Amino acid sequence: MEVIALVKRKEYLHRLIQWKDEQLIKVVTGIRRCGKSTMLMQYQEWLKDNNISDEQIISINFEDLEYEELQDYQKLYDYLKHRLCKGKMTYIFLDEIQKVPSFEKVVDSLYIKADVDIYITGSNAYMLSGDLATLLTGRYVEIKMLPLSFKEFLEICKMDQERGLTEYMRVGGLPYIATMNRTQEKLETYLEGIYNTVIVKDIEDRQARKEKSPEKRKISDIFLLKTIAKYLSGVIGNPISVRSITDYLSSNGRKISPNTVSDYVEALTESFIFYSAERFDIVGKQLLKANRK
Repeated sequence: MEVIALVKRKEYLHRLIQWKDEQLIKVVTGIRRCGKSTMLMQYQEWLKDNNISDEQIISINFEDLEYEELQDYQKLYDYLKHRLCKGKMTYIFLDEIQKVPSFEKVVDSLYIKADVDIYITGSNAYMLSGDLATLLTGRYVEIKMLPLSFKEFLEICKMDQERGLTEYMRVGGLPYIATMNRTQEKLETYLEGIYNTVIVKDIEDRQARKEKSPEKRKISDIFLLKTIAKYLSGVIGNPISVRSITDYLSSNGRKISPNTVSDYVEALTESFIFYSAERFDIVGKQLLKANRK
């Protein structure tokens, strides 16, 4: 598929352009299929249109089987090191980098080299915690990518606001949905596939990175995870707490500790299925910890 045929996210593309050649690692995060890979492709096309040669661009998508052997961090580093352009800026794009165990060592080693501009993406917020956060403190900027806004949805679907709002509320804002022939069956199949992939694959990737932290509990009960996700979906926009989720599970015959519930909610938010809206004390201008939405 040609890049020109893909949904353009102008706002996010502009952010990448703003950070071009700055000595900071650009980290693009967001839920699976929100358009991260497409945006990187469009940005690479923009670079080429602005006198950056093909040899200056290295792009790897770790979901492509072609690059499976590069999921070893030492092999990845050696591969990238030998492709750097001497005397010219090299633009490195590492898509879904969380698939590479200890990838932060590669990123940190490349960062300290001259004439290297690094862009990485991931579908899990956990990639920005732990070792990576420690190594790269003050060295990266995060670009949080969301699904299509209502404005973007209207522009792509060519709808008036009233009809567009009804459709937007029905189908959501994942870019591919805006361009597809949206029969109910196709829509449900597509969304269910993404949901199951995020629940299993992305949280699995998150779990793999937590193996180094024995104090962290494992997400081992997928049924419980889906139960909590279903509950949260039904109370969106309402104040919620770990205790209220625990009580709900208990009333349905599941005796789960609040700490376990907290871990599972954290896994869901780190995979960008849900976002929390913190309570805010307008008078005191302070965040309140309890009862997030």
